[in-house]
Amino acid sequence: MRPSDLAELVLLAALWGGSFLFMRLGAPEFGAVALVAVRVALAAAALLPLVTLRGQMQVLRTQWRPIAVVGVVNSALPFLLFTYATLSITAGLSAVFNATAPLWGAVVAWLWLGDRPGASRSLGLAVGFAGVAWLAWDKASFKAGASDTGLAVIACLAATLCYGIGANYTKKRLTGVSPLAVAAGSQVAAAVALAVPAALWWPAAMPSLLSWGSVALLGVLCTGLAYLLYFRLIAHVGPSKAIAVTYLIPLFGVLWGGLFLGEQVTLVMVLAGLVILCGTALATGLVTPAFLHDKGMGTAPRRD
Repeated sequence: MRPSDLAELVLLAALWGGSFLFMRLGAPEFGAVALVAVRVALAAAALLPLVTLRGQMQVLRTQWRPIAVVGVVNSALPFLLFTYATLSITAGLSAVFNATAPLWGAVVAWLWLGDRPGASRSLGLAVGFAGVAWLAWDKASFKAGASDTGLAVIACLAATLCYGIGANYTKKRLTGVSPLAVAAGSQVAAAVALAVPAALWWPAAMPSLLSWGSVALLGVLCTGLAYLLYFRLIAHVGPSKAIAVTYLIPLFGVLWGGLFLGEQVTLVMVLAGLVILCGTALATGLVTPAFLHDKGMGTAPRRD
């Protein structure tokens, strides 16, 4: 990976880690539905001109049905769920749960596409979900009068499950389709899907400038620009290396939450987060234990 690619990877992680900060800042005044509607509308407005400049509007016309599904499953629903979660839990904790997306992706690929994981990846799934159970057990509360935290944890995991479904659906239905067209079209579809709900649940009081600024940065930088960086990385270094951004997002999510919101980081958050990341690294094939290589049970080393 060239230094410029590495710099883009870190910038992407910083942007996606920052999305949890901006959701937490904007959600109390906007509400989850209105915030996400504005977010995806701004992202669509930022990406559509690029699609037009590159002459890819025809792609949107011919592939609009599967792209619309991706927009709902991979943007509208998970964005709503994560925004709802940030009303009750910290930005840093939400970012740590976000790291489970590749785990769900591997499970969905196994159950839906028949992509059976080998020994190393199966071990990774077990380790990763053990970390999730540990973190959820420590943070979630379902006691009377304190259920919001538990529901927020469930919302985070449901959101990452949506990401896993969306990634596999994209692989199944949109392989070979321009990534830029998919990114822009999915944001348009998400905006259309949320237009009526946002009108119904629009906040009664005008949100403050801070909230509007947070949503603007969330839509333009953390969604529009972030998608462009992600697809540039896929083109330059390949998807297997671009997915490494997953391991940096929790770091930035916790960092921004601590710097700007004064959020506290607990020992359990750190340790369980490391367990989740180790499991994710195994489940995605980024690393394979030597003892599994020795038995011929791991993933063959990549030469790209």
